[in-house]
Amino acid sequence: MPMRVRQEIQALPRPDLNRGPGAFFVMTKAGSPMQEIWVVAGLVFDASGRVLIAQRPSGKVLAGRWEFPGGKVAADETAHAAIVRELKEEIGIEVGDAERLMYYAAVYPGRTIWLDVWVIKDWSGEPQGLDAQALEWVEPSRLSEHDILEADAPIVAALSRR
Repeated sequence: MPMRVRQEIQALPRPDLNRGPGAFFVMTKAGSPMQEIWVVAGLVFDASGRVLIAQRPSGKVLAGRWEFPGGKVAADETAHAAIVRELKEEIGIEVGDAERLMYYAAVYPGRTIWLDVWVIKDWSGEPQGLDAQALEWVEPSRLSEHDILEADAPIVAALSRR
C-alpha cells in the first residue's frame, strides 16, 4: 500500500521492490542532493497477538525511541532476503515465512527513507536484543503509549485497524 508522506516525494523514483538499490541520491526541486535509503521493518507477533518493538540503543540517532525491528536493504539484496537477514542479526530469530504489508516513504531533511514493512508469519527462536537494544512485546492497541518513531506512524495506524 504506497503512501505519500509529504508532497515533495511525488517526483522521486521508487526503488525496485524486486531488488535492493542500497543508498542512492536524487536531486530535490531546490537542486540539492537527497539521499534515499531503503529499509525493511518486521512485524513479529507472539501467540497472544502482541507485536515486538525495539528501543534504539544509546549512541544511535534517536536513541531511546521505539521502532519495529529491521534495517537497511543491502545493494543487490531483495527486501525479503533483507528482512530475513536483519531479524537474525538484530533479534536472533529465524524467519520462515513473511508477507509484505506496506511500502511508503518517510521524508527527512536531506534524505528519504523508504520503509518496506513485512508481517512475519512464521518464525522460530527467542527474540533478544543482539544490538544492545531493549525489546518489548506490546498489544497493538497500546503502541501509542510508547515513544514510537514518527516514521513508523503508518504501521501503528495499520495495526490499529487489524
